[in-house]
This record gives sequence, C-alpha cells and structure tokens, in this order.
Amino acid sequence: MSDTTTGAGSRPERRSARPAERRNVAERLGLWWRQIVAELRKVIWPTRKELVTYTIVTLAFSVIMIMIVFAVDYGANWSVLKIWG
Repeated sequence: MSDTTTGAGSRPERRSARPAERRNVAERLGLWWRQIVAELRKVIWPTRKELVTYTIVTLAFSVIMIMIVFAVDYGANWSVLKIWG
C-alpha cells in the first residue's frame, strides 16, 4: 500500500545536469583548456633548490630500494640453490 498524501512510493523527477543546448566540439575543447590553465595557476611550483632536493631524495630512495630488493632476491636465489641445488 502506498501513501497517496505524501507521495511515498512515487519516484521523484530527475533534472538533467546537461544544459538545454549542447556545445560543439570546439567550445568544449576551449572550456577544457581554460579549466586546465586555471588549475595550473593554482599550483605552487617548487623553487630550483626544492626541486633539486626532491630529485636527490627520490633517486637516493630508489637506489636504496633497488639494493634491498637485489639483496633479498640474491639471498633467496642462493638459499634455493643450496637447499635444492
């Protein structure tokens, strides 16, 4: 049983998020480009010193992780060869 006074059971109308008329491809690309430029203006760009620091830290971390993975892989390979080899 549905309640007719409150409208329970009936589905509310949905409004479309689209504008009444659709924009053409050139307008949509222009809007897309303007939104990209607007977002990039909000970015806080690092200084050269910060960029060099971040790059060095990233490279050092990568080298350390490579050495750890190499050591674990080499150790696992060595142990497998000793056990079953």
